[in-house]
Amino acid sequence: MTSTQTVLSLILTLNALLLLFLLPQCTTDAHSLMACKFNAIYNVGDSMSDTGNLVRENSALPFARLPYGETFFKSATGRCSNGLLMIDYIALAVGVPFLHPYLNKDALFLPCLGENFAVAGSTALSTNALAKKNILSPVTNSSLDVQLDWMSSHFNIACFNDQDCVKKHNMKALFMVGEIGGNDYNYAFFQGKPVEEVKAMVPEVVQAIKDAVKRVIGYGAVRVVVPGNFPIGCFPIYLTTFQTNNAAAYDEFHCLKWLNSFSTYHNDKLKQAIEDLRKENPNVIIAYGDYYNAFQWVYQHAPLLGFDVASVQKSCCGAGGYYNFGMTKMCGAPNVPVCPNPEEHISWDGIHLTEKAYQYMAYWLIRDILPKLNCINIV
Repeated sequence: MTSTQTVLSLILTLNALLLLFLLPQCTTDAHSLMACKFNAIYNVGDSMSDTGNLVRENSALPFARLPYGETFFKSATGRCSNGLLMIDYIALAVGVPFLHPYLNKDALFLPCLGENFAVAGSTALSTNALAKKNILSPVTNSSLDVQLDWMSSHFNIACFNDQDCVKKHNMKALFMVGEIGGNDYNYAFFQGKPVEEVKAMVPEVVQAIKDAVKRVIGYGAVRVVVPGNFPIGCFPIYLTTFQTNNAAAYDEFHCLKWLNSFSTYHNDKLKQAIEDLRKENPNVIIAYGDYYNAFQWVYQHAPLLGFDVASVQKSCCGAGGYYNFGMTKMCGAPNVPVCPNPEEHISWDGIHLTEKAYQYMAYWLIRDILPKLNCINIV
């Protein structure tokens, strides 16, 4: 072995040992969110955090049946994964129950413990606003503004229209505004819009998210997390749709560079909007939820986290092509296979992640946002 190889081997070994040392701390750090003493979590968003709203709009969707939910719940709940989502791990870390989906009117109503208004397939812009851009929103009409209207109704019912009650309760709650906006871009890209046209949508999408944060502040929120977008160039659905023989189009992790650059552009605009909101609301803590780097951390440390290197970019549930994904053979369709080891996969169905990937992302995210939430001053 050459001296260079020896040095590289030592570096890799040290990195592995450091990571293994840090991983147990993730659990401890996650539980330290309890120091924030949040009494509830309120969430708006899309399929990355929907715990069962979309399937109550349309029970014929694949998310309403196995294999979705097979790992943790042993049955489908409407979550777009094989098990838990990041929002579930955040709820566990805070010490509140899994969030009740707003449209589930059959469950016991416990308004003071939080509520989930997120709907899979939803958009930051309204369906009418997208239609004016010749973009179809094919999954749901329950866009961000609709979810915020639900939230308002929920608070009014819980507090019998007493606005002082609403604000007093919400001062001790954690508000999650997103991730949202990803589907606005997904629909545009997959309906053939050029990147320049989709990029021109970003300021409007970010403004919709900014307006949403203003609304929840109006409901009394004093601690808000606003997540950004994922590095979509690493997802099987995009890798399949925009596959190319041009090696220069891919980064060192075989992600499409131009798509990740687009996500970064959105996230940079969102971070600037958050800075503006902080200046306008000095008594409110607004933290950026860095989903991009949380995912990248999992992706780059995949082997050390127990993921199969050969399957990092392949769907666990799916069929077709190099990435085990096809638009006509999606997870949940008849005769579409499921891998026997989802805990070794990052991607569940080519669009959403596995429970294990969400678990590690949540640990990274919680460690990142905890100092920003300034919980030491909560009484």
